[in-house]
Amino acid sequence: MFAAHFTRKQLSTVVCLLLTLVTLLVYLPVLHNGFVNYDDPDYIVNNPHVNAGLTWSGIAWAFQSTANSNWHPLTWISLMADCQLFGPNPAVTHLVNVLLHAANTSLLFFLLNRLTGSLWRGAFVAALFAWHPLHVESVAWASERKDVLSAFFWMLTLLAYTRFVQKSEVGSRKSESTNQPSASGLWLPASGFYWLALVLFACGLMSKPMVVTLPFVLLLLDFWPLNRMWSAECGVRNFKMLFLEKIPFFALTIASCVVTRLVQSGAVWSTASLPFSFRLANALTSCVRYISKLFCPTDLALIYPYPHYLPIAGVIAVALFLTLSSVLAIVLAGRFPYLFVGWFWYLGTLVPVIGIVQAGIQSMADRYTYLPSIGLFIVVAWGVNDFLNARPQKAKIAAVAGGLALAGCLAVTSIQLTYWRNSLTLFLHTAEVTTDNYVVENCLGKVLENMGKKDAAEKLYAESVRVEPDYSLGQYNLGMILLEQGRADEASNYLAAAAQLDPREPVMQFDFGTFLLQHGRPDEAVKYFKAALAAKPDFPEARRSLDETLGKIKTTSPTNANGSTP
Repeated sequence: MFAAHFTRKQLSTVVCLLLTLVTLLVYLPVLHNGFVNYDDPDYIVNNPHVNAGLTWSGIAWAFQSTANSNWHPLTWISLMADCQLFGPNPAVTHLVNVLLHAANTSLLFFLLNRLTGSLWRGAFVAALFAWHPLHVESVAWASERKDVLSAFFWMLTLLAYTRFVQKSEVGSRKSESTNQPSASGLWLPASGFYWLALVLFACGLMSKPMVVTLPFVLLLLDFWPLNRMWSAECGVRNFKMLFLEKIPFFALTIASCVVTRLVQSGAVWSTASLPFSFRLANALTSCVRYISKLFCPTDLALIYPYPHYLPIAGVIAVALFLTLSSVLAIVLAGRFPYLFVGWFWYLGTLVPVIGIVQAGIQSMADRYTYLPSIGLFIVVAWGVNDFLNARPQKAKIAAVAGGLALAGCLAVTSIQLTYWRNSLTLFLHTAEVTTDNYVVENCLGKVLENMGKKDAAEKLYAESVRVEPDYSLGQYNLGMILLEQGRADEASNYLAAAAQLDPREPVMQFDFGTFLLQHGRPDEAVKYFKAALAAKPDFPEARRSLDETLGKIKTTSPTNANGSTP
C-alpha cells in the first residue's frame, strides 16, 4: 500500500534517507565520547603531524610514514583535515567517522539495488551493515578512521565497476569490453568508469591495505549478480578474459601487499614466538567465532587475547564446518549463486587479517568484520527470501522477522556505544568479558594511574606481567610506577626487561638509559640512548642526553700517556 504511492526510484530514495537518518541517530551519542588511550594518542592526540593540520610537510610525511606499522597516507591526511578545520576535537573526529559509516550504508544500498534490482533485500543488508553491534568498533573508535574510509572507497569502486559493466552491456559486448590492446598486449577496457574504479581502489589501499581482496570480489560479482560468466551464444564465457580485465587491480593488490609486508616487518610475529600450526588453528576458529558473533553479538571486546591452547577436537570440528560449507556453496552455486558469492566474499575478505601472518597481539577483532560481514548478510537476506518463497503471507513473515532482527541490532548497538564513552568504561567492559587479557589490564592500569590510583594501577601492571612476561609495555609501566615510588632496585629489572623485549621502542630505550645514567652507569646508558636514536632519529631528548653523557665520559675518563682516552 505504502510502496504503491511511489515510483521505484522515489521509493529507493526514501529508503536510503531512512537508512541514513536512523544510522545517524543511533550513532549520535558517540559525539560525546572522548579519545581512548589505545592507539588514539599515536594517531591523533600526541601526533604533531596530525595536530598541525594540512601542511605540505605533513602530507609528505603521510606518504612516507610507517608509523604504527602501517602505510595509509589518506587516513593520515583525513585526520589532518579534521584538525585543520576544527582542531584536535574528539567530537569532530567521531562525527566524520559516523558520516562516513552512514555514507557507506547508502552506497551499499544503492550498489545492491543496482546489481540485483531487489530493493528490500538490499535495504535489509544495508541496515544490518549499518546497525550491527559488531561494527561499533569501526565507527566509535577514532583511530579506526582507516576502516570507514577504506570501506568508502571500496563501495565507490564497486559502484564504478558496476557502472562500467552495465554500460558496456548496452552496446556491442565485444567492442565495449575489449576495445584496443594496451602497450603490454593485454586487452583492457577503455571505459572511463573502469579506470575510475582502478583509481578509487588505489585510494582504498592508501586508506587501509585490508581492501587488497577487492579484485577477487569483482570476480565474484562477475559470477553473480552481473552474470558475466555466461553468454547466450557460447554458454560459459571465457574466464581468461574476465581475469585479464582485472590485471591492473591485481597489480595494485600485489604492490600493496609488498609495501605492507615491508612496513610491518618489525611487527610480524616469528614462527618461534607463534608457531604456524597454532596460527592456522586460531584462523580457522576465528572464522567460526566471527559467524557466531554476527548471529549472537555478545561479549564484544576491544581486544581478544590469544588463547593459551586450542583443543584439537574443536579445531577439527571448525575445519570440517568450513570445508563442508565451502563445498556446499560450490555445489549449490548454479541454483543459489548468492550462497557462493556471499560465503566466499566472507571468507576471502577475511584472509588479510585472519592471522596467518600475525601482526599485533589480537587473536581476532570486531573491526575485521566491517567488510567481510556483508557477504554473510547477503546469504541471509536472499536465503530467507528463498526459504519463505513458497509460504503464504511471505511478505508479512519476512517483515516481522527482519524488523525484530534489526530492532535487536539497534538495541545492542546502543548499549555497545556506551562502552566507548571513555577509556575507563571501555577497558572495564573488556576486562569483564575476557580473561587473562594482559593488554587491557595494562591499559586499565594506565587509566587508573592517571586518575591518581597508584596502588590499583600497580596491581594491574603486575597482573599483566604475570599473565604475559614478554609483554614489554606491561614491564615498562610496572617499572616506571615502581621507580616513581622510590623502589629503584625493583624498577630496574622491569625497565631492563622492557628495553630488551622491545628494542624498536625509542621511549623505553631512552627511559632505561636515563635510569642507568641517574644511577651511575653512564657507559651502559650510552647504549640505550643510541638505541633510542636508531629507532627514532628525530628524538631531540635522546640526542641531547647521548651528547651530554659522551661528554661527561670523555672528561672523567683517565688519559693515557699520549693524552688520549683509552
